[in-house]
Amino acid sequence: MVQNGDSARLQADKQLLTKAQAKGGLANLSAYMKLSGPGWLQSAITLGGGSLASSLYLGVLAGFSLLWLQPLAMLLGIVMLSAIGYVAMSTGERPFQAVNRHVNPVLGWGWALASLAANMVWVLPQYSLATGVLQQNLLPGLVGTEGALGDFGGKLAIVVTIFVISTTITWSYDRGGLGVKLYEGMLKILVALIVLCFGGVVVKLALSESGLDWGSIFGGFVPSVSALYTPAPKFEALLAATGEHREFWSNVIVEEQRDVLISAVATAVGINMTFLFPYSILKRGWGKEFRGLAIFDLCTGMLIPFVLATTCVVVAATSQFHTQPHPGVSVENVASGGSPQQKRFSGLLKSRLEQELGADTTQELTNDSTAYTARVAALPEGDRVLAATLVRRNPFDLARSLEPFLGSFFSNIVFGFGVLAMALSTITLLMLISGLIVCEFFGQPPKGRLFRVGCLAAATGVLGPFFWSKAAFWLAIPTSVFGITLLPIAYVTFFFLMNQKSLLGEDRPSGGRRLCWNTLMGISATAATGCSVYMIWKKAGQVGIGALAMFTILVLVVHFARKAK
Repeated sequence: MVQNGDSARLQADKQLLTKAQAKGGLANLSAYMKLSGPGWLQSAITLGGGSLASSLYLGVLAGFSLLWLQPLAMLLGIVMLSAIGYVAMSTGERPFQAVNRHVNPVLGWGWALASLAANMVWVLPQYSLATGVLQQNLLPGLVGTEGALGDFGGKLAIVVTIFVISTTITWSYDRGGLGVKLYEGMLKILVALIVLCFGGVVVKLALSESGLDWGSIFGGFVPSVSALYTPAPKFEALLAATGEHREFWSNVIVEEQRDVLISAVATAVGINMTFLFPYSILKRGWGKEFRGLAIFDLCTGMLIPFVLATTCVVVAATSQFHTQPHPGVSVENVASGGSPQQKRFSGLLKSRLEQELGADTTQELTNDSTAYTARVAALPEGDRVLAATLVRRNPFDLARSLEPFLGSFFSNIVFGFGVLAMALSTITLLMLISGLIVCEFFGQPPKGRLFRVGCLAAATGVLGPFFWSKAAFWLAIPTSVFGITLLPIAYVTFFFLMNQKSLLGEDRPSGGRRLCWNTLMGISATAATGCSVYMIWKKAGQVGIGALAMFTILVLVVHFARKAK
């Protein structure tokens, strides 16, 4: 995959690495920092709308108690990315072709098609998020709902601008060594901007009069699975106030905590990221001598920025929203619709009434808006307060809530640029991955007209602001849940690929190294599969499990048919 014009650059990289390894110490570290790149691509795609949404809702629902979750999910993902990187650098083969030849074409095509589908879905909230932050935080006077261009005109101008910029940047990757360097350099700047923006918010909060509870923050990095079956501890007082209906509200909270928890796992390392990493390695021409650099690159370019940025968002969200009622909702408007926050508040109270009166009786009440409003208003205060507490927030709510502490500059401009950088970096990466996948479908190298047309598969995102504008931010949660259902395809595939003697030959790990690799990969694949099966059952029931069973049967049939030959 390395073009002839890039061979001199590759040889220079090898010489730099060899000299640095001979000197060791700081020289080795300096060379690794200079040569890093593919890991930063992973960081740029994982720090998108999904990570922002998951981090925000983790803070809203669980406070600091789940700070350990995203770093752990990222570490499990790094294990699998390291494995596929090891295979790519050991063989020089494109992974899609290697999986089809040495493992199973059903897994190979399933991996590629699932990655492409994830791109086309995941890009929707990125455009919506970028549009929202420009309309509400950065340029409301020009492209806002009441700006000079009007709501539709503002959205259209934003979408067209983002599409043109993202396409131009992504197509630069097609230009060989210089294009790759420019592309990776641009993404490094965006990732640094993301971390600095959210880090600056936390620093300002720490220096404010109220400060931050650092003991609770550090305690949140101690793993605990209690969020899978119990509400966060700070909900206890609110739940106690609901009396006999405590169980109903506990179930609501736990259900949302599970969705957000799984979403956070999914956004740490998505299936499309597993397609990007080995191809970005091959694009650079990295071979066996770059194995250590690849792992270093993942840890410094992906793990550290991801942990810093997501932790800052969780801390900011917790400090402002955890167990705090939303001030913009009211019982008087439960029958009249209103904002997404009001609809959420009204829906929770309606579900609470259905639990007490039954669905039919509650539905009859809604036919008379005055009587229905009065009945909802008669609910105990504990129910109404808890419903207001569970209203979903978004980055714009967070920016507004931080203004008294940070001022308008930090809360709107700096915060807004951080969110915009998240969306833009992810959009370009999703386009890049789509181009790589389409080229693999036709067995062509990732360059030229086919690559550029393939990048446009992720142009589906332009629909996001027009069709899902009111649920733009929450859209990142269901799309992330969709992603976790596909992730085991990649993880199981890599597990088998790493153990293929026919592919790796003498480079296949043996002895204790093989046991270590298989143990770590087994843990990662098992965790991803468990989350996937749970979400498939929850969202699609028997139909979803049936589809999973059919896919598994197809994999086995093809495996034994190939073995018989």
